[in-house]
Amino acid sequence: MSRPFRIAIVAGEASGDLLASHLIAALKARLPQLSFFGIGGPKMMAQGFTAWWPMEKLAVMGYVEVLKRYREIAGIRRDLKARLLQDPPDLFIGVDAPDFNLGLEADLKARGVTTLHYVSPSIWAWRGKRIHKIAQAVHRVLALFPMEPPLYEKAGVPVTYVGHPLADQIPLHTDKKEARAKLNLPLEGTLYALLPGSRQSELEYLADTFVQTARLIHQLQPQAIFLVPLATRETRLQFETAIYKQQVANLPFRLLFGHAQDAMGAADVVLVASGTATLEAALVKRPMVITYKLSPTTYRMMKKRGYLPYVGLPNVLAGRFLVPELLQDEATPENLAQALVNLASDPRVASYLEGEFTRIHEQLRQNTAARAAEAVIACLPS
Repeated sequence: MSRPFRIAIVAGEASGDLLASHLIAALKARLPQLSFFGIGGPKMMAQGFTAWWPMEKLAVMGYVEVLKRYREIAGIRRDLKARLLQDPPDLFIGVDAPDFNLGLEADLKARGVTTLHYVSPSIWAWRGKRIHKIAQAVHRVLALFPMEPPLYEKAGVPVTYVGHPLADQIPLHTDKKEARAKLNLPLEGTLYALLPGSRQSELEYLADTFVQTARLIHQLQPQAIFLVPLATRETRLQFETAIYKQQVANLPFRLLFGHAQDAMGAADVVLVASGTATLEAALVKRPMVITYKLSPTTYRMMKKRGYLPYVGLPNVLAGRFLVPELLQDEATPENLAQALVNLASDPRVASYLEGEFTRIHEQLRQNTAARAAEAVIACLPS
C-alpha cells in the first residue's frame, strides 16, 4: 500500500461530518498518504478533506422538504457521479445520507469502484425493504448499532459492527457542576437544555413549539433557565425570530453557538429533536423528552412504513420506552412542558435512567474510528 490511495466520501449533515472526520483521522494515522475528497463539512475539512460541495447542500429532512430542493440536489449528484466516473477513486464511502448515497454507490459499484456505506439506514425501524437495494449498492456496511449486523448477515450483506464514536468521545460520567461552570451558569437551580435540531427545516417546525414550551415551564418554575445550543447562524436567527414572535424576550434563554454536549451536561432535563442528539443526551446520562414534527404528508408516509413503536435512539437501543416520545400532533407545548417538569421533579427516574444509559454507553464503546479504519483499509486495492 505504498501508492497514494484516493478515497471519495459523501457526508450530508453534522452527524456524518463528525463520523467521517474521526474516520479520516484514524486512516491518516495508519496511511498518511491517503487523500480524501467529495462532499463534507468543517470537521472533515479540518482533517484535510477537500470539499467539492459543502454538506449543507444535502442537509434536508423529509419527503416534502426534499422535493422543494430536488432539482438542486439531483444536479449535485449527477455532477458528482460524472466526476467520480471520469476519474474513479480507489474507494467510495457514503456516510449516512442514504437517499443521496445509495443510488450513487450502486452506479459506482457497477463501474468497478469499491463502495462502503458507513451508518446503516434505519432498516430496523421503517425501511426494511431497503436492505436489498443496499446489497446491490455496497461491498460492505459499517454499522453503528449492535442490532444491525444480524439483519445484514441474514440478507448476505457483508457488515462490520464498529460501535458509535460518540460513545468513545463522551466520558462514562459527565459532571453537572463542571459543565455549568464551563458555561458560566449557576451551579444550583433547574436548567433545561432545548435542542430543536441542526437543520433549518427542523427549526421551521420546532422553534415556535420549543419557545412556547419554555414559556409554560417558566410560569411553573420562574427560576428555571433554558439553554439552547444552535448549530449555525441561520438556525440561531430562526430561534431568535421565534422568541420575538412569541414576545418572550424576557424569558431566561441562553443561546449558544454549538456546545450541545456541554448544554446537555449542565442540564437537569433535555428536550431534544429526534436524531443523533437523542443518543448524545443518553450518553451524557440526562433524562429527556424526545419530540419531532414534519410536514403532515411526510409524517403520514413515515408512520405508515414504521415497524417499531418508538423512533428515539435510546428507546430503540433499549428495545422499549425508556423516555417519553411526543411526536407531531402530540408535540404540543402543553404536553412537552408537563413531561419535562415531571422528569425534573423525580430524582428516582433520573437515577434509573442513568443506569440504563450507562449500559447502552458501554455496549456502544468499541473504539469506533479504529475499527472503521481497519475495515476501510481491508477494502483498499492490494
